[in-house]
Amino acid sequence: MNETALWSLIADARSTVPDPSDGEAVAAEAAALLSTRSPAEIVATEQVLWDVLVSSYTNPLWAAAYLINGGCSDDGFDYFRGWLLTQGKETYETVLASPDALADLPEVIAAAESGMEFECEAALSIAWDAHIKATGMQLPQDAFRITYPELDPAWDFDFDDSTELAARLPRLAALFLT
Repeated sequence: MNETALWSLIADARSTVPDPSDGEAVAAEAAALLSTRSPAEIVATEQVLWDVLVSSYTNPLWAAAYLINGGCSDDGFDYFRGWLLTQGKETYETVLASPDALADLPEVIAAAESGMEFECEAALSIAWDAHIKATGMQLPQDAFRITYPELDPAWDFDFDDSTELAARLPRLAALFLT
């Protein structure tokens, strides 16, 4: 398993669910698809999944999640990044390059009115769930390692500061701070 294969798995899952913006459905389908592969490949997927998720561990994205979800704890940020992963490679990479690009997503635009939050805890356990389904056993404890990068100190400000958020994420702020 490598990053290309992980993104292919997510794309395959997205293509089979009725609503590909539904992170929970995409994660469940990805786990089901992965469960048909060898246990070794399933175990390897866990590390690749976390390596991809670590790349999204940034203050700018956290600020965007905070703005969209009306707050965002440590766990909430993990779940938000899980939801973002289920949106596919192109969206994931676009948003990592510019978190304000979340303002282009129809579901995010709709959430500005509905108050819907974006979280997908199930995305964090795609390999875990697949391994249990395939083998009846939990993933080995040493199946993965997470090393988070240092957060950007230039973004170390109070995310409740709407003026600062509006300056840094103007399009999202226009949707969520009005």
